[in-house]
Amino acid sequence: MSSVCMLSKFNVMSMLPPVGPYCNRTWDGWLCWGDSAPGTVIQMCPLYFQDFDPAERVTKVCNPDGQWFHHPESNRVWTNYTQCSAYMKEKIKFAISLYYLAVVGHGLSIVSLIICLIIFSYFKSLSCQRISLHKNMFMSFILNSIFTIMWLSYNMVNNQAMPSSNLVSCKLLSVLVQYTSTSTYFWMLCEGIYLHTLIIVAVFVGEQQLFWYYTLGWGEFFSFLVWFRCWISANTQLVYIIHGPIYAALVVNFFFLLNIVRVLITKLKQTHCAESTAYMKAVRATLILIPLLGAQYIFFPWRPEGYISRSIHDFFVNIFSHFQGLLVAIIFCFCNTEAQAALQRKWVQWKIAWGKTSWGGTPITNHYHTNSSITETSRATINLEQVSLAPCEQNSEKTCGQKNNSNMCNNRELDMLNKMETTKI
Repeated sequence: MSSVCMLSKFNVMSMLPPVGPYCNRTWDGWLCWGDSAPGTVIQMCPLYFQDFDPAERVTKVCNPDGQWFHHPESNRVWTNYTQCSAYMKEKIKFAISLYYLAVVGHGLSIVSLIICLIIFSYFKSLSCQRISLHKNMFMSFILNSIFTIMWLSYNMVNNQAMPSSNLVSCKLLSVLVQYTSTSTYFWMLCEGIYLHTLIIVAVFVGEQQLFWYYTLGWGEFFSFLVWFRCWISANTQLVYIIHGPIYAALVVNFFFLLNIVRVLITKLKQTHCAESTAYMKAVRATLILIPLLGAQYIFFPWRPEGYISRSIHDFFVNIFSHFQGLLVAIIFCFCNTEAQAALQRKWVQWKIAWGKTSWGGTPITNHYHTNSSITETSRATINLEQVSLAPCEQNSEKTCGQKNNSNMCNNRELDMLNKMETTKI
């Protein structure tokens, strides 16, 4: 390396002869330093030392007399490599903390999204095209969380050899992580396109064909470009091959939803239609998610300089990245009034079926259990009232008088159930 460094000296000097005092090109054993004018010369830390941070800088001082700086203790030419390993212990601890943060975030996302899939699949009253899009988006987040945990764990175990290798396992996991991550943003775009088509151009189209949404949501084939190189970090500019379409999806979705909001506000001012209010809630949920899901691309597009600034940047980026699935589950399912109503009805039905009331009343007789029929539709409300009153009619007036408090509780329970049964989903 020293001979290569010195050979390049003559090539450069033959083209650009130095003017004034300067420090000669030199090889310090780790890095090659070119002919330099007086001042401080900076290079990045070398990659071939495992305990060096390549994001930090190496400095070498050229004195005004054209001599490289000599260390006062050793009286030898000295290069300052101290910053390369200054924060390595802290960075390792911080990296481990981020790893556990990612595992917790993706773990909570997987659990919450699976619960949402069960809710949307179990209650047939919630079945519609919009819920089908929700379920596909949930599945993309679940897959992304699973592959991200696998990728991070694989990276932690094989951290020493991975940057210099292009193993099939590395490429495969990288492809799956990038593909599922991109699909989450395209499914958000599908949500925006569906609402835009439903509200803006619903007059000209009938029921929408979900095939094109499935193609857009799962068809990001450009993610497989990572196969040609195992992108373990975002230091390469080629990563914008993947990030570019994500930016485009976020921008297009944002303008779609702004147009929808404009139309809905106009309709609400003119008609105060309840349907427009319901659409506004769906749009609001999607509009909220755009900055939340794209925060790491919108608010933190560049990584700042300095250890503390980078640490703060990395912490917030990891928060937004790894808890996305949990946010989606909360906004699209747990805060969904239709899903809440379906769960409440099921809970009341379960309590009545087991002869319990929310006020601690006595169990309902077996005759009620064998003859009552509770359904998910409002059409069963009348039958439910008739069957539920049968046990009291068959008892004597004395018995009904003794059970007056219990019957009042049962009537309250049935009133609550009837109100919930007539709720439109």
